[in-house]
Amino acid sequence: MGALGSIGEFHGWSMLPLTVDDLLPLEEYVARRKEFFDAHRRYVDRYRRIRIGPKLTLIFENRQTLWFRVQEVMRIARLASDPEVQAELNLYNRLLPSRNLFQAALLIEIDSAKFGSEMSSWNTLAGNQLALHVGTSVTPARLVTSRPEDRAIGTAHWVQFIIGPDVRKQFANFNLRTYFRFENETYQHSSPLLGDEFRQNLIDDLVLSDRDNEKRAG
Repeated sequence: MGALGSIGEFHGWSMLPLTVDDLLPLEEYVARRKEFFDAHRRYVDRYRRIRIGPKLTLIFENRQTLWFRVQEVMRIARLASDPEVQAELNLYNRLLPSRNLFQAALLIEIDSAKFGSEMSSWNTLAGNQLALHVGTSVTPARLVTSRPEDRAIGTAHWVQFIIGPDVRKQFANFNLRTYFRFENETYQHSSPLLGDEFRQNLIDDLVLSDRDNEKRAG
């Protein structure tokens, strides 16, 4: 079993998955794409994207961000039949947060003119080189790619942060300095401090996952 499957099984996927009924028909989406694209960009820039130095970016996923990703796949691949769309949903729904788990795309900015030399510095990428710092607590990431099926989603790497009860409580305390830090042999950078709105948006993911889990239990 792959890493995504194993950790999903251990923590229990709690945010309700996207379904075919959540998606717009291809023709309607294409007609309104600019509206959705602009809204998605504003949302991601304000609440879901954080840079770590000049080369790394984290984009945290939830139902809203993945809805846009799936709609774009449908547009580009011209997927219209329910079985085709469901196959994409099965892949993307693995990237939803759960009641104690953040998931994010880790994007590495590479100069195409120096692709070979720059990529070599990331060959030893490991999850514990990236960490969430909240006050004095440090939560290392877990790198769950790069398998071919994950790279096909559109990014080279995906990471997870396990948010236990103590870290969750600290994360909700906006008086505590909170940021991401990456360190390896060639790259050492911290993100800006996470703002209250950014943190609240991630907290909302955990709360929604709690509620969705209760719906399933009920």
